Amino acid sequence: MSVALFVPCYIDQFYPDVAVATLELLERQGLDVVFPKGQTCCGQPMANTGCTADAAPVARRLVELFAEFDQVVCPSGSCTAMVRHHYEDYFPAGDPTYEKVRSSTFELCEFLADVVKVDSLGVRFPHRVSIHQSCHGLRELRLAASSETRFYGTRDKMRELLDKVEGITWAKPQRSDECCGFGGTFAVNEADVSVAMGRDRIADHLAADSEVIVAGDMSCLMHLDGLIRRSGTPLKVMHISQVLMGRPLLTHSGNLPQSTIPCN
Repeated sequence: MSVALFVPCYIDQFYPDVAVATLELLERQGLDVVFPKGQTCCGQPMANTGCTADAAPVARRLVELFAEFDQVVCPSGSCTAMVRHHYEDYFPAGDPTYEKVRSSTFELCEFLADVVKVDSLGVRFPHRVSIHQSCHGLRELRLAASSETRFYGTRDKMRELLDKVEGITWAKPQRSDECCGFGGTFAVNEADVSVAMGRDRIADHLAADSEVIVAGDMSCLMHLDGLIRRSGTPLKVMHISQVLMGRPLLTHSGNLPQSTIPCN
């Protein structure tokens, strides 16, 4: 099985260790992973802003690049959902190349839980953890059940994987699936609302006595981490790939100096 690693542009530019941890995690499962060097942004920022003409060539480029691989794995529910649920506007109905890429593109957690079916990880992370479920991963990919639906039987794939990590203790926010307020360009166009939503999420995790918020989308964590650092809140964030690889608790969310990490 040929596996291609699709790395979102903001991870590539700001959080390279998340990409490295994802690669190491997949290789630890015995997979031969390729990183296509010609990949760029999936086009989601342009699409969300209504710039369809600008998003279309980006979407077609990505599909062309990844069509040769059996599976495509992405450490982001947001970018995965873009390919699977929103690219059809840029291709003729039933386009075989797009349909192949759509059906073979997976978010990291669903790939590990459903395709690889990971049994054990052999790592330890001795911290009190709370999960942030991103909206795209939750409501478009169904990585877990959401409170506004009746799909109570849906598996929580992030929790399933984290349960295989030794040493984790759980903190449970009261509103486990509420939006963090990032929403891509929403955080720019509606900054005050975005910040208020993010602060509400942080307060909920703090009230649960969490030590570190773990999520499958660095975009959400980027937003929350900016608010956390600006307020001096004693809370950390980490991408699930880093935890599943047994990375030590980071002093901040990436490997870059704190002054260069964007925040809202």
